[in-house]
Amino acid sequence: MFKPTKILAPTDMSTHSDKAVKQAVEIARQFGAELYLLHVIQDPVQQCIIDYPINEGLLIQLQKEMLESAKAGIQKQVDKFPESKEISVTTDVKSGTPYDMILQEEVERDIDLIVISSLGTTGMAKYLMGSVARHVLLGAKCSVLLVK
Repeated sequence: MFKPTKILAPTDMSTHSDKAVKQAVEIARQFGAELYLLHVIQDPVQQCIIDYPINEGLLIQLQKEMLESAKAGIQKQVDKFPESKEISVTTDVKSGTPYDMILQEEVERDIDLIVISSLGTTGMAKYLMGSVARHVLLGAKCSVLLVK
């Protein structure tokens, strides 16, 4: 029988991700597994807007605020599920290409189950799978639970 010990739930903090996080929390509770929530900031602040360069100090400040906002957002998402207090939950925020960072996290943390939403913030169509989920399904070495 499959018994996950380390679960990764990537989140973009959308309502679609809420469903996946809820499912991940329930599975972690059932099996006494550790839960890792990961948010990936895909588009960091641009240094130039058309022909106007942003001051380096302002750029650093904006990146810091973006990171802090994402950390607060991921904690707010965890707090939506009171049952998460019964399990070990680790949150992390990284910058990069979402599916690359998710697959990297899988390897680094020796994850045995990824619980991911089939749609993200774009929610392009109810019947199409999101590109991040598709790349994760294709590249993951562990089991992947796709949540609608």
